[in-house]
Amino acid sequence: MNKFSLLLILFVTQFVLAQEKEKRKEQEKEKPEELKEVVVENETKTFAYKNGNIKVDVANSIFNSSPNTLDLLAKLPKIQITPEKDGISVIGKGTPLLYIDNQSVDMEEFNALAVEDIKTIEIINNPSSKYEANGRVVILITRKFSKKEGFKVVLSENASFKKYFNNYSGINASFKTGKLEFKTNFNYNQITVWESNGNDLTMPDYDIHSNYLVTAITKRPQFLYGSGLFYKINEDDYLTLNGSRKSQDDIFDINTNTFNQEQSTINYINTLNRNDENREFTNCFLNYNHKIKSLEANLFSGFQYSNFNQQMASVVFNDYNDTGSELTQHRNQKFDVNVFSGRTDLEKKFKNEMQLELGALYLSANADTHFTIENINPVSTTKSDYNYKEQNIAAYSQLSGSYKKLNYTVGLRAENTIVKGKYAAENTFSVDKDYINLFPKAEIGMTIDSSNTISVNYAKSIVRPNYSSTSQASAYINPYFVWANNINLNPTITDEISLDYGYKDKSLRLVFYKTKNPIYYGASYNDSQDLLTFMTTNFEKESGISIELTIPFKYKFWTTTNVVNLGYTKIVDSTALMMETKPSVYIYSNHIFSLPKEIEVSLTGWGYTKQKLGIFERSGLVTFDAAVTKKFFTAFDCALSWSDIFRKMNYRGNFTINNIAAKGIYYTDSSAISLSIKYSFGKIKKSEFKERSVDENSGRIN
Repeated sequence: MNKFSLLLILFVTQFVLAQEKEKRKEQEKEKPEELKEVVVENETKTFAYKNGNIKVDVANSIFNSSPNTLDLLAKLPKIQITPEKDGISVIGKGTPLLYIDNQSVDMEEFNALAVEDIKTIEIINNPSSKYEANGRVVILITRKFSKKEGFKVVLSENASFKKYFNNYSGINASFKTGKLEFKTNFNYNQITVWESNGNDLTMPDYDIHSNYLVTAITKRPQFLYGSGLFYKINEDDYLTLNGSRKSQDDIFDINTNTFNQEQSTINYINTLNRNDENREFTNCFLNYNHKIKSLEANLFSGFQYSNFNQQMASVVFNDYNDTGSELTQHRNQKFDVNVFSGRTDLEKKFKNEMQLELGALYLSANADTHFTIENINPVSTTKSDYNYKEQNIAAYSQLSGSYKKLNYTVGLRAENTIVKGKYAAENTFSVDKDYINLFPKAEIGMTIDSSNTISVNYAKSIVRPNYSSTSQASAYINPYFVWANNINLNPTITDEISLDYGYKDKSLRLVFYKTKNPIYYGASYNDSQDLLTFMTTNFEKESGISIELTIPFKYKFWTTTNVVNLGYTKIVDSTALMMETKPSVYIYSNHIFSLPKEIEVSLTGWGYTKQKLGIFERSGLVTFDAAVTKKFFTAFDCALSWSDIFRKMNYRGNFTINNIAAKGIYYTDSSAISLSIKYSFGKIKKSEFKERSVDENSGRIN
């Protein structure tokens, strides 16, 4: 544990003891007063279920002790985090659309959010037309807003022991008086990330067999800070202004041991790739909400600006057959993307409970990539500058209401996307697209009685490539192999129909979908360069069907949530070798025990069986987590957690594409023991306050 952590823990401990001592003195001096108010506390449910959606109370549950938002999401039902920690997927749904307070955000903005600021997380399986069409599922994060006047400060310290020690320290403060509320946060994280993977590669067309094992250790000092202002103009109108920034340095060496046999030539290569990288992400948005009383309608306007800047310098050394390490290459990569978006929404409710929603969105993105490679032997230089511009104009309308026992929602979203990409050295556009898509959505639900409900949903959605795919940045693994991006990716279009049946808080869900141009990693070989490239690629089609059962249960101090998903997925492409396709099972089980003296214990396990998806074959996976929290005094929260207890978060994946067979293994450093300490203080008094955050902007920075 570093000195900063020890000093912070000692400071917090001394501070809380002093505060409690003063509080006891004041209580001894106070005289009995007349009882003016009785507060009735309702028990909050950690998990809530409605219409196939799952809502998690983070602020008042054991999940609030997670060190960061990504680790928090990894503990929730159906959510999977990629081994590289740069992507999220939902079982049976793919990549989700991320929202914070109904504002569409990207991974960078999501990672910049402090867990202490999160109130609830909702997994919306049937997003309406109001949400962007970019995704089949929405993860909606609602932040905390104060309903009482005064100030509150939370000091947090989380020490996490993996292969290396990681430390997360933060301070969150909020102040509210009258119509004005101000929030600010500052977090400093000292992280060391261990990563490893390997592949066994066979290319019979060229009589090549190669395998490698790569390990990277990254030292990552990280700063996260932001502020927000909420001003309540009157009973119905408000103005919000928020800004956040994340800054991190990644200093890491990639070490690779490679065996490569090409015909009769055999080489053993040790590659050292030294990297120094800096990432900066800035996001700010302004929202204004106004009630048009003459129309009895609500008008919302929002504006957002985001910037992501990445710079990386790499120096590559290779040692062939223990002959000595030699400088091979210098690589300099720069990537910068700016995104501006604005939107407006109009909501009108009628006397018969019918609601009409209309909205429009404008988005403009500009990304620049600068890539330089300097080879040492033989001496050569490769330079490439690429500019990418995207413009998206969208409009939607949605009508919802009810008739007797029927509830309905019908919506249509239209989006026009213009994309242009051009290399500086070329006169013509390498990417030039202009297309219009219509995305209809419909839901019909029926309340059979007080315990039984049923609904049918249809939705058409799109998944556009992340802006980072326009970056030419690549990861040098060894002289024969690189990971790279693909600037020519097409969007993925999905049609989905689902049937939901609910009995009280239990649900049964049946889903069928068809997808055009799904995106996965593929392989290609350039024989003139003697170089194999793994690159994100559009495949021809994907289809799947799943049956999902959600069973919550509560008995006295024990609350459990269980999800079972039986799914069948088939991916097809003419460049790939088709293998056997079989169903797979995903199981999630969470158990929370509320014990005396404010002790809470959580046990979570999840896993899935072997997956055979037509093109890809992946091994099964299982993991178990545990946590215990205890509140000391009145404002001192401690949590001890253990993730991936049995160290089983390693998996294998195989495929054959373009007659290139790959058998990969991916190791993760997810087994961790963490100690979290939080202390909150401040004066809070009762105040009348209502808030509403309704914003939707777009970003695909990753």
